[in-house]
Amino acid sequence: LKPARAVPAWRAVPPATWYPADAPQRPVRARARARREPAMAMPVGQLAMDEYGNPFLIVEEQGRKKRLKGIDAHKANILAARAIADSVRSSMGPKGMDKMVVGPDGDVLVTNDGATILEKMDVSHHIAKLLVDLSKSQDHEIGDGTTGIVVMAGSMLEQALELIEKGIHPLRVATGFEKACEVAVKKVEEIAKTVDIQADGQAALRKAAGTALGSKVVSSRKDQLARISVDAVLAVADIARKDVNFDLIKVEGKVGGKLEETALINGIIVDKDFSHPQMPKVVKDAKMAILTCPFEPPKPKTKHKLDIRSAEDYKKLYENEQQYFKTQIKALKDCGANLVICQWGFDDEANHLLYQNKLPAVRWVGGVELELIAIATGGRIVPRFEELSAEKLGKAGVVKELTFGTTKEQMLVIEDCANSKAVTVLVRGGNQMVIDEAKRCLHDANCCVRNLIRDPRVVPGGGASEMAANLAVVEASDREQTVDQYSMRAWAAALDIIPIALAENSGLSAIGEMAAMKAKQQSTKNPWHGVDCMQVGQTDMWQQNVYEACASKCSQLRLATQVVKMILKIDDVITSEDVIDG
Repeated sequence: LKPARAVPAWRAVPPATWYPADAPQRPVRARARARREPAMAMPVGQLAMDEYGNPFLIVEEQGRKKRLKGIDAHKANILAARAIADSVRSSMGPKGMDKMVVGPDGDVLVTNDGATILEKMDVSHHIAKLLVDLSKSQDHEIGDGTTGIVVMAGSMLEQALELIEKGIHPLRVATGFEKACEVAVKKVEEIAKTVDIQADGQAALRKAAGTALGSKVVSSRKDQLARISVDAVLAVADIARKDVNFDLIKVEGKVGGKLEETALINGIIVDKDFSHPQMPKVVKDAKMAILTCPFEPPKPKTKHKLDIRSAEDYKKLYENEQQYFKTQIKALKDCGANLVICQWGFDDEANHLLYQNKLPAVRWVGGVELELIAIATGGRIVPRFEELSAEKLGKAGVVKELTFGTTKEQMLVIEDCANSKAVTVLVRGGNQMVIDEAKRCLHDANCCVRNLIRDPRVVPGGGASEMAANLAVVEASDREQTVDQYSMRAWAAALDIIPIALAENSGLSAIGEMAAMKAKQQSTKNPWHGVDCMQVGQTDMWQQNVYEACASKCSQLRLATQVVKMILKIDDVITSEDVIDG
């Protein structure tokens, strides 16, 4: 006979006493489960149970959330980045195609500037936005090479995906990429040549600006625009400090005329005219009062009502107003001004009085233009008439009104300024789209010249720098003992996208051209051989005058590698379902 087992204490108690009488009654199964299984919340984003066994959601709108983990997350991120890189790949090089971007309001933009294309594209994917920001940071830091950096980053991610699928951990891939980047930057700095920026009429600067303009819409006039760009930058550059203040270079566009009529003006252009049509159109030896106060009687700040009951009262009020105007004009005359530039408007009466007193005036001049005029003419911006004095006046050799076309559009030109640092580039073109693109091209060329003034080392274009870096990284990977050698070779292979894209866009055999150039670099020991996009029969980029600043190429390699490392470290994406699907 088996001995009788002791009955557990909780079984000895009648069921009615397990829970207080007022406790909510639950189904038998739920009660049994509650006795056997302790209530425990599951990880965020999944189903959890309360202490009564009822399921509840931790994340709001969990049904609409979607989660990608591990290699799926890497694949989704890399495919999104590749889509962005492929969209700008065909716009690289001197034979690159332009893109037309139509905005939400129907405004049309035609450009092949990578940063502008990506900025205007309505990108919603979170990883794709990182590449847009990458292009912007290159644009802010260097000003050129915005397309190449995105294409390079897309190619690196493509190579990384192949390594991850083979089983190499993403962090090992990132480490190998970092090692390869350092080898490549070192090689690029080795092959760089230092140029004398002042020699032969700034020939080196003009050639570098010409390279930046060669792939743009304005390439037919690249020599003329390169000369304008170099002259503009050198006019405002502080060569001793190796610094350029771009705020002093103003680029104005005027529709009408030909691109060839684009000119550099050693002074300021203001898109205004003299306030009275009978004022003189040319003011020589101008002493200008730069005002930010309105040319009118002061008005009470609060609401007011004025009762005039007789003609004498009206006459007194009129004389009082006239006295204000006369005092203001007297202050201008006493300080010796012969030209008034005002930020605010003035009524017809003030305009008439200025004309009678032979004081030409310009009204409604913007704040930025006012500051530029003050810098260029050595004047001070005056907030009150009482503060006017002779030493606060700006001085210029001549201020004249230019008339454009048959519509009599006028602009003011202030030339021969006391402080001739400020310059203006007046861009002409057939329509607004051409002018906007020409402005962007000039900005790129200005940045290229600025970079060479800061650091006068140049590296070859035409994909030669990338091919030289590729050969150096492959050689270094052969000496690498760890698994990073695979990542380094993949990074080197990613650089090949630049010469391949240049050859493809020029209608050449991409692989054949790249292989031939690599062989030529190795056989001649000259890393300046690149893709001959223009088919001039010369592959030496130094002879072709195709080169760019060393700082630009090093920045491209470093920034692209950093962003790729950041994307490789993301292995879990929790987002709403429609974003991932879109």
